Amino acid sequence: MLTLQALSADHYYATLREHPTVLVDYYKDQCPGCRMLDMAIASVAATPAGVDVVLLKVRLETLGEGFFRDLGLRQTPSLSVVRAGREIRRLAGYQSPAAIAAALAAE
Repeated sequence: MLTLQALSADHYYATLREHPTVLVDYYKDQCPGCRMLDMAIASVAATPAGVDVVLLKVRLETLGEGFFRDLGLRQTPSLSVVRAGREIRRLAGYQSPAAIAAALAAE
């Protein structure tokens, strides 16, 4: 699993367009659930479910609360599975490795 960090809104949208499957991790620095989710994502990255998936880390402190609100995000952590530039799943809060793998397997 290749990991990228969104540096701007333009970079965020370009990454979603450029990669077939993107797991987007919306997080903030002072978030215990976000740190726990990092461990779950790392577990999935080491499995077949993580193959050919790009992990895009989107930090609230970098892109701002307005950007998060515009996406309809209400909490961190949140995950999105994006295929061909279109969000197909959104998961709010901590997710287990099994839940993340299932979301990546969904069509």
